[in-house]
Amino acid sequence: MTAEKRKSFFTFSRKQLCIPYALFLVLFVIFPLALIVYYAFTAKDGSFTFANFVWFFSTPAYIKVLFRSILIGLLTTVICLIIGYPVAYVLSLIKSHRRTILLLLFIMPMWINFVLRAMAMKELLNLVGIFGEYDYLSVIIGMVYDYLPFTILPIYSVLIKIDKSYGEAAADLGAGKFKVFTSVTLPLSVAGIVSGATMVFLPSMTCYVISDTFSNRNITIIGKMIEQWFGSGSNWNYGSTIALILLVIMFLGTLFTGGFSKEDTGRGSAL
Repeated sequence: MTAEKRKSFFTFSRKQLCIPYALFLVLFVIFPLALIVYYAFTAKDGSFTFANFVWFFSTPAYIKVLFRSILIGLLTTVICLIIGYPVAYVLSLIKSHRRTILLLLFIMPMWINFVLRAMAMKELLNLVGIFGEYDYLSVIIGMVYDYLPFTILPIYSVLIKIDKSYGEAAADLGAGKFKVFTSVTLPLSVAGIVSGATMVFLPSMTCYVISDTFSNRNITIIGKMIEQWFGSGSNWNYGSTIALILLVIMFLGTLFTGGFSKEDTGRGSAL
C-alpha cells in the first residue's frame, strides 16, 4: 500500500465523524422517545387509544400534583435567579485569577455525590428546626441548594462575554451605573437568564429524590408519579402518558421563553 493510499485510508470525512453522534441520538434519544409515545397512545393490549390522557386529566389528584410540581419549579427558579444573578454579576467583575478561585468554589459542590449533598443539607435543616416542621419550605431550600450552580454558570458565561465598550459608551453619554446595568447589561444577559431558568425549572419539577428526602415523602411531585408507574405500578402506558405530558410542558416552556433561539453572545445591539 502506497503512502498516498494509507493517508486516504486513515482520513475521515465530516459525515463519517458524525456517525458516532448519530448512533448515540438514535439509541439514547430517538428510540426511548419513540417508546414513550408508543406506550402513551396504546392500551395494555397494544391497541391505539386516547384513554390514557383522559384518565390523567380526569383525575383531580394527578392534576393537583401537576400544578404542585409547576409551583415548586417556579418558586425554585425565581429564588435561584434572585440569588444567582447577583453572584454571577459580581463574579464577572472580579479580576481573572480571583474569579477562577471563586467560580471553582461554586462548582465544587457539583462534584460531590448528589445524595450525600442532599443528606447533609437535610441534617442542617434538622439542626435549625425547619426539617419536619415545614415540608414545602424544606423542599424549596433543597431544590435551591442543588440547582443554584446551574443558574449561576449560564448567566456568568453570558455576562463575561458582554463587550465592555457598550457600558463605557452609555456612561460617556451620561448614564449612571444603575442605568448602565438596566439598559445595557441586563438586556444583553437575557440569554443567560433564560438558559439558567430552563436548567432549573425543568429538573426541579421532576426531582422526586429531593422532594422525598426533604419532606419525608409527604410531598409528591410529577417525577415521583412517573417513577411509581414504571416501577411498583407496573403500567408503562400510564407512566409514558405522564412523561409525555411533562415533555410537552417542558417543550412549550422552553419555546415561549426563547430557549430555542440563537445564543446571545453579548455582542448584539444594546443601545
